[in-house]
Amino acid sequence: MTQQAEGHLTLDRLALHVNGTVQGDPQFVVEGLANLEQAGPQHLSFVARKKLRLQAEESKAGALLVWPELSADLKCHCILVDDPYLAYARISQLFWSARQVASGIHGTALIDHSARVPDTCRIGPQVIIESGVELGEEVELGAGCYVGRGSRIGPRSILRPRVTLYPQASVGSDCLIHSGVVLGADGFGFAPVPDGWVKIAQLGRVVIGDRVEIGANSTIDRGALEDTVIGDDVIIDNLVQIGHNAELGAGSAMAGQSGLAGSAKVGKGVLVGGQSGIGGHISIADNTQFHGQSMVNKSIKEPGVYASGIPVQPASDWRRMVARLKQLSALSDKVSELWSRAKQNKE
Repeated sequence: MTQQAEGHLTLDRLALHVNGTVQGDPQFVVEGLANLEQAGPQHLSFVARKKLRLQAEESKAGALLVWPELSADLKCHCILVDDPYLAYARISQLFWSARQVASGIHGTALIDHSARVPDTCRIGPQVIIESGVELGEEVELGAGCYVGRGSRIGPRSILRPRVTLYPQASVGSDCLIHSGVVLGADGFGFAPVPDGWVKIAQLGRVVIGDRVEIGANSTIDRGALEDTVIGDDVIIDNLVQIGHNAELGAGSAMAGQSGLAGSAKVGKGVLVGGQSGIGGHISIADNTQFHGQSMVNKSIKEPGVYASGIPVQPASDWRRMVARLKQLSALSDKVSELWSRAKQNKE
C-alpha cells in the first residue's frame, strides 16, 4: 500500500526535514511512500535494515532513505541519513492528514453551556460535552465522543470517534486517542462479604500526560483514592487494560493485550511486550523490558530484559516437556525423602 501527500514534496525539502543529505536530484518530486517491493518511480521508500541491500538495489523506487555506506551502488535518488527507519517515521507525518473532522461544531453535538470550547476546536456529529469541561485550542473530537463532567483536554489533542471520558478525566496536549478508548471507568474494587461483594466507590481520576497515544479499545480505570497516571510520551497499543491507581512512567510503551493491575508503579522508558501482565502493588525499575507473554508478579528493582513465556515448539516436544514437568514433582518428593533418611542416618 502506498500513501500520497496532499502536495508535492521535493527531496531537498524532505532531506531538510530529517537532517539528511541528497544524493541525486534535489528537485525530484516524491508523490507517495511505499515499501521496497511495491514502490514505483514516483515513490520514496526506505531501507530499514542493512541486510536488505539487495532488495534496495532491485527496488523500482524513485528515491530511497538509506545509510550513506549503502548508497554507492544504488542507481536511484537517495536521502542519506543515520537512521532510515526514524527518518521514514518523520517523513510519514508529512503524508498523513491528521484532521478528520470538519471545522467548527456539528449541528448534532450537545454541549453544556458551562463547557469551554474554543473556536479553533473541531467537534464532530453527536458529540456530548458535559458541564465544566475545558478543551484546549485546536482539540478535535470525532463522531460520538463523550466527554464527562469536569474533564479537561489539552491543546491539539485528537479523539477519534466513540472515545469516552468519564467525569474528571484529564488529557494532556498533543495526544491521539483512538476509537473505543474508555478513560476513567470504575476500577475493579470490591470488598467481600458472605453473600457477595460491596462496591468500593472509585473517587480518583485518570490523568494522561502530553504526547500520549492510546490504541483502539484500550481502557484506563480511574483511581480508587489516588489518581491513575500515564506519563508524557507514552504509547499504548490496542486492547490494553490499566487498572486503578496504576502509574506508567514517561516514555514507556505497552503492546496489545498487555495489562497493569491496580497500584502497579511502572518506571520511565519501560517496554511491555504483547499479552504481558504486571501484577498489582509492585514496582518496575526504569528502562526495563519484558518480552511478550511475560507474567510479572514481583517487583523488578534492576533494569534489564525479562521473559517468562515459553516459545512455540512442535506439539510432540511440548507434550514431552509437560510430561517431564509432571514427573519433577514426584522426583522432588523422592529427593526430599532420601535427604531426610540420610540426615537421620547421620544422627
